[in-house]
Amino acid sequence: MHPTHVPLRLTTGAFIVNSGLTKLKADQEAAEQMHGWASSVYPVFKDMKPADFTKLLGYGEIGVGALLLLPTVPSAIAGGALTAFGAGLVGMYLNTPGMTQDDGIRPTQEGTAVAKDVWLVGAGLTLAMQSFLSGTKHAAEAVAGGVTGAAGAVASGVTGAVGSGSHKAEKGVKGLLSSAHDARADLADTLADLADSLVKR
Repeated sequence: MHPTHVPLRLTTGAFIVNSGLTKLKADQEAAEQMHGWASSVYPVFKDMKPADFTKLLGYGEIGVGALLLLPTVPSAIAGGALTAFGAGLVGMYLNTPGMTQDDGIRPTQEGTAVAKDVWLVGAGLTLAMQSFLSGTKHAAEAVAGGVTGAAGAVASGVTGAVGSGSHKAEKGVKGLLSSAHDARADLADTLADLADSLVKR
């Protein structure tokens, strides 16, 4: 978890966990109200008992909150879970009659308390996007570092080869000069011996 994510994850996580615990203690009337509201927007919940639905929602909120609070969970995962959770709440807000004004977006007085859930979507997207972009940056830096290292190795190898070749060439030239000097000395000695033998005759 990046240090800059701590305040956002701590506050949203604690709020959602508390909300989930509250739902687990909800009475029958509150459970029926929540179930009726949710099933009117998401028909998949219609066949569930209000108490079962409320428990499912409560455990779901506790799970999302735990993901946000646990420092070992990557922000990309925690942010994705928070985004999905917030999007579900915003969906209920947008599709429930009386919650929005005529434009279908701005909240009515009754919908203001629910419209704030859009902040959860923004917070989740912030965590997920920052984590993704940070991971992309690190991956790019790793690739760039690898390319730079490879280029350095090649350049070093070429320089070494050139330097080694120059050194060998220099040694070769010196060897040839030394051999030529020795050959000249041998030739001089031979000519001197030949001259000696001619004189003695």
